[in-house]
Amino acid sequence: MVEHDRTVGGDPQEELAARLRLLQELSKRGVRALARDAGISSSSLSRYLSGQTVPPWPAVIALCRLVQRDPRPLRPLWERASSPLPAPPKTSRQVHPPSPPAGAPRPPRNDLPRDVPDFTGREAQLTAVLDGLVGSRVIAVDGMAGVGKTCLAVHAAHRLTADYPDAQLYLDLHGFTEGRKPLDPDRALRTLLAALDVPSEKVPQDGGVEELAACWRSELAHRRAVVVLDNAADAEQVRPLLPGAGSSVALITSRNRLLGLDEVPPVSLDVLTDLESAELLARASGEADGREGRLARDPESTAEVLRLCGRLPLALRLAAARLRHRPGWTVGILVERMAEGASEFDTAFAMSVRQLDRAKARLFRLLGLLPGSSFDEHVAAALADVPLRSAREMLEDLLDAHLVQQPAAGRYRLHDLVHQHARHATMEQDTGAARDRALTRVLDYYVHAAAAADAAMPFLSLSREATVDRPPAEPPHFDDKIAALIWFGTEYLNLLAAFEAAEEAGADRHMCELPRFMRAYFARRCGTTMLNGLFERSLAAAQRLDDPLQLAEAHSDLGFARYNAGRMAEASAAYEAAAPLVSRAGDTRSEAELTMRRGYLAWDQGYVEEPLGLFRLAGKLYADADCPMGTAHATAYEAWALLQLGHREEAARLARTALEAPPADGAWPPTLTALITLGVAIAHEDPDEAAGHLHRALALAREDGHQHNEAWCLNCLGVALRRMGRYEEALTRHEQAFALLDELFEDHWKIHFLSAYGETCRLAGLPDQALRLHHQALELAPKLGHRHAEALAHEGIAAILDETDPAAAAEHRAAGRAVLPDPHVTDVFRNGRMVWADGRS
Repeated sequence: MVEHDRTVGGDPQEELAARLRLLQELSKRGVRALARDAGISSSSLSRYLSGQTVPPWPAVIALCRLVQRDPRPLRPLWERASSPLPAPPKTSRQVHPPSPPAGAPRPPRNDLPRDVPDFTGREAQLTAVLDGLVGSRVIAVDGMAGVGKTCLAVHAAHRLTADYPDAQLYLDLHGFTEGRKPLDPDRALRTLLAALDVPSEKVPQDGGVEELAACWRSELAHRRAVVVLDNAADAEQVRPLLPGAGSSVALITSRNRLLGLDEVPPVSLDVLTDLESAELLARASGEADGREGRLARDPESTAEVLRLCGRLPLALRLAAARLRHRPGWTVGILVERMAEGASEFDTAFAMSVRQLDRAKARLFRLLGLLPGSSFDEHVAAALADVPLRSAREMLEDLLDAHLVQQPAAGRYRLHDLVHQHARHATMEQDTGAARDRALTRVLDYYVHAAAAADAAMPFLSLSREATVDRPPAEPPHFDDKIAALIWFGTEYLNLLAAFEAAEEAGADRHMCELPRFMRAYFARRCGTTMLNGLFERSLAAAQRLDDPLQLAEAHSDLGFARYNAGRMAEASAAYEAAAPLVSRAGDTRSEAELTMRRGYLAWDQGYVEEPLGLFRLAGKLYADADCPMGTAHATAYEAWALLQLGHREEAARLARTALEAPPADGAWPPTLTALITLGVAIAHEDPDEAAGHLHRALALAREDGHQHNEAWCLNCLGVALRRMGRYEEALTRHEQAFALLDELFEDHWKIHFLSAYGETCRLAGLPDQALRLHHQALELAPKLGHRHAEALAHEGIAAILDETDPAAAAEHRAAGRAVLPDPHVTDVFRNGRMVWADGRS
């Protein structure tokens, strides 16, 4: 819901853009589709959404009408943005970047590092890059370390932004980062797809890199995007990441010539010319304004600086930074300080590091230990064990010295060569114990920060608090689930790198807890394959710890990951292993969670009475653990099970109980399960109230961004409309649910919807279509281990054959009874079997 009356500080133009981006999210449309439906050009809409231009008031009205929102509350903000107050004078640095408005979605993705203001020379190479992209759409820039490959690629990408407005992506492949393995294509593709906000349901979870690459190419085909793939190790690493059909372009950088990419034209970089080197040194040191400065007065020393820097842009910028911040130095002094280095790299780095005070030098060294790519001030504060403000100030000084880079506001990174230098320095100057403590602090930070982000998504998780050594003194704050999802998306690769670092360091407790707090995000963005792998390794860590509770939760988490991947037998085995351990540990909340999970599995395996008992038991356990959110959650599922057994009145009563339960923190909304159960249960008796509950559930599912739940709500709405006798509307809702699953490449999820859809078709007078759907379920259910769905399909076919072939109908009913593991057979297909989704990620 758009909170138009909410006041957010900051630039009114930026605030208006944030509100428009929220309208875009509610519309569920891309930029082009939204522009088309609103009657606005896509290029203009991109400028409105990014805050570059204030839209005319009629455009705001058109966007609001598309999502059925009143535009009038936006009028004061639009007027302020149209006539902004004079901006305050800019300072030399922005100490703390302003936060985006709470709940505001991201604009079209732009991950490009900042373009350097002193980009110098390279006219021929830049022309070759831009012209080459016109013909081949992919260019590879190669050259030695520090020669400016990334700078050229990023500069070219910024030049192309207007022509490729749908996304500007940057990904460091870490082909040459010391202490890190190159990013494998699987993880790279998942990161790129997440950057495009492709839902996890649409990303292939099984199979190999080829399926992921096909999905990536498909997503790029209908976008105009520019992608920078930095630091490629070789052609095999980067080949799956290249665009296919469509207009998108990619720029690759590598220290090696990528000979395996015959179709990709190369642009090779050498060091700068003498003239270009001198110009860059002058611009970077602030002496390119036409006045005669220190460089011009001492040409011999200036030439020596160029020689010592090897005419490498990175080294030149480092040297220039020292000169710029030392107005009392002569160029001769700079040469003396640089002459102690062993190479052009060490010359510039060592000279820059020597100018740091003790605290900054220590932070710089420790940055070489970070397991991730980019980082923020919170990570730096944890690493160095200093207050957040101190970390921020030290990072700004390191930024001024060109020892760290700032690819985006609030984010920092190290150039590979700088990272190598910092890593060597900490190995030489810091004790092993000091390095271990620093890494542990970083791992502690990531676990606690992930736990805080997970807790900001109450739709998804009932996770406990983190228990690793110590929380950060000043943790990041998450106003809502949107902020949490953005944080997870930004830190995704760092979290995976932290898990790898924890495994290498033997930090088993961190290995146990980190995946647990990431599972909600994975359900939204990353899918089941990688999560299964993480929990397998987490289980091994728990076994090494010999902690009953950690081991119990590791078995339970792995079982749930197996269940979501459709691996029912393995899920059952994991739950059986967890049960005695949970009981022995005596943790009531963990026992309640395991009990709920066993209920989900038992239902899909074809049991009907056992899940009902398990949900009731889980509710009691949550109550004993003083977890009202969990109690209401269990009550909602008990109501759902009763609905499937035909007890509509009792189901409706319990669903209302779940909805009326007081929230634990004042912010928890009612579960989808309770809303849907109530809506389906009372559909015949009170159609208007039922429709209200179901439409509310659908709105919540769409707001939450989980398209599995959206499909579930649509299908349930179809069941309710069928009960109201509104067959045409019911069919439309079923069709929308299946269209969504088709779009998400989630055919296996259709097993949860086929019987309900088939029953609607039967009652709507479409027996042939109903038979086709039930036979599709019969084919799919045994493969997935869904005996309940298999029995429903047999019953559905029998209902169709009753009048035309009673003998065949009897055979199907007998087959349905034989499938179920217990003899309690019901006609639950008439209630509509739907996917269990709410709260189970």
